[in-house]
This record gives sequence, structure tokens and C-alpha cells, in this order.
Amino acid sequence: MSQSSPSQLPAATVGEQAALEEMPITKHLVILRKHLFKIVGLVIALFFCLLPFANRTYQILSEPLRAQLPTSSTMIATDVTATFMAPFKLNFFVALMIAMPFIIYQLWAFVKPALYEKEKSLALPLLISSIALFYIGISFAYFIALPSILHFFISVSPETVAPMTDINSYLTFCLKLFLVFGFTFEIPIITLLLILIGVVSTQQLVEKRRFIIVGCFFVSMFVTPPDALSMIMLAIPMWMLFELGLFAGKLIEKRRLTAE
Repeated sequence: MSQSSPSQLPAATVGEQAALEEMPITKHLVILRKHLFKIVGLVIALFFCLLPFANRTYQILSEPLRAQLPTSSTMIATDVTATFMAPFKLNFFVALMIAMPFIIYQLWAFVKPALYEKEKSLALPLLISSIALFYIGISFAYFIALPSILHFFISVSPETVAPMTDINSYLTFCLKLFLVFGFTFEIPIITLLLILIGVVSTQQLVEKRRFIIVGCFFVSMFVTPPDALSMIMLAIPMWMLFELGLFAGKLIEKRRLTAE
């Protein structure tokens, strides 16, 4: 990403850059602390607002599993505190996810003064797209991947075994799955950033496409449950999202060539 020299910037921008350079590190830390306090305050407020609905939230989360269980089976709690801690932990996760746009905004507000105008115009759309893709990834995991994976595991269980899942184990399984898919859907942003900062070119990515596709299946093999269905349901979106980022990178490169 090319950076303009101070002489090429507007006077106001030059003044802001000079003020930032002269600002002591302690001042930066004070500003960062203010943003962190706002983030923590909102997360705590959302957590307590959502706390009365914690059990209902867990029921919604467990719906895909309960729909697959035989009529004679149910979810169980193997720990005395599990009936309280599982909804409690889920409630915190939900509060964090709801607060994510505000968290990203606060981080953006902290780094924004140090960016040039051209960098700001690129960074903001990337941040918004990043948030949207993360939510889409979690939605994909809950509505599509999770029911299919649960159906597979329950269908292959022996007839003499009645599946009864622990609520803590199920929560851990779901949160891991959500985070994996959420971060996986950031691949277009990561691909685009690598192209923008000049680490790779679109031509290099095209030439190495076959290795990247194999890498998608290799990575999904380690981060998903040990079954082929989970691996395929993660690897194929990873591949498609890489292609999306590559396509966007090609468009940006064409615009750069046209501008030159």
C-alpha cells in the first residue's frame, strides 16, 4: 500500500500526523484505555441484559441436537454446576458477538488518526465486510453445518447406545464450530489484504491455486470434528471464499492499472 509523503497531504492532515508523532506513548495508552473501558462496559451491560434469557438462549442453541435425538434420549448434565455454567458461558459469548460491531468501531477509532486518507478509504469497507462475513460464517455453521454434522454422528451410533449429550460438551463443540466458521469466512478479507500490501499478486495466487485448494482440505481436517462431512463442509466454503477474495483482488489491480 503506497503512502503519500507529508508534502502531498492537506495541511490539516499534516498537522494531525505531526501531533500524533509528538504525542508521548503514555498519551496513546490513555486513549487506548478509554476505548477498552467502553468495550468492556458495553459487553458487561449486554451480558446482564441478556442474563434473564440465558436458559432460553441455550434452548435455541440446543434445538438442532434435540431435533436429532431419539424420543427416549435427552441432554444431560454430568456436573453439578453445569446447568448454571453452560447458559452463563453461552450468554457471555452472545453478548460478545452482539457487541462485535462496537468493538471493531472502537479499535477503528483508535487507529484512524494514524492512517492516511487513502488508507482510511480502504480500511473502513474492509472492517465492515469483516464483521458481516464473521456473522455470515456463524449463521452458516448454525443453520447448515451443525444440523448436518449432528445428524451424521447420531445416525452412525450403534443401536444399543442411546446418545445423551452433556450440555457443557455440546456448548464447547458449538462454540468451537462457530468460531472456526466465523474466522474461515474472513478468508476473502485476508486474501485481499495480502494483495493490497503487496505480499502476493493475483497472478501468484492463480499459479498456486491447486496447492491452496489442497491446503483448505488439509486445514479443515484438523480444525473440524473427525468426520469427512465436517471437513468437506468447511473446506469447500474456504475454497469458494478464497476465489471471492482473488476475484476482488483482480478488480482492484485492474483499477490500479487504469488509474496509472
